[in-house]
Amino acid sequence: MAKAFSAGRRGITGFLEPAERDLLRKLFADIITMLEPERPAHEDPLAALIGLDMEVQVPSDPALLRLLPHAVKNDDDSALEFRQLTERSLRETKIGALRAASLSLESEKLVLDPESAKLWAMALNDVRLVLAERLEIRDEEDAERVHEVQDWDEADDVESYLSLVYNFVTWLQESLLQAMLSELTRGK
Repeated sequence: MAKAFSAGRRGITGFLEPAERDLLRKLFADIITMLEPERPAHEDPLAALIGLDMEVQVPSDPALLRLLPHAVKNDDDSALEFRQLTERSLRETKIGALRAASLSLESEKLVLDPESAKLWAMALNDVRLVLAERLEIRDEEDAERVHEVQDWDEADDVESYLSLVYNFVTWLQESLLQAMLSELTRGK
């Protein structure tokens, strides 16, 4: 059984069972697959260097749109222009965090320095955003419905299983953020 992250002298530590590590590895890999651009970086080396992508489109998958939301509301032209200027680098940043978190899953005991804790928090957040979209969590009532499923033996359909995974990732992220806050207050 996983142990919550905690702050200590060696950094932020946590413990995950092999099955939990496998689950997280698969979740991270799924999100990476979602985020990988359909086309390679622009042929223009300068455009590739600065992350410019004039061919980018608004994601049709609602979960991907949740990861890459509109930056400008009520102005489709400005939103698309901003997306062209930033989306490729945002995707790369998210993929980097997911890969870094996945690589650290090699041992049962996790020891995170401040930078790797930040990457883990980003990765867990992206997983939660996708799961929340798949579970159609829009308000407090939807969140309550998801939290009702508490036992893996009760998971008899996809939604129940995803609810349990969402609850596990939420718990893990919450314990990580609490440990990060402890590190900050202890460092003062």
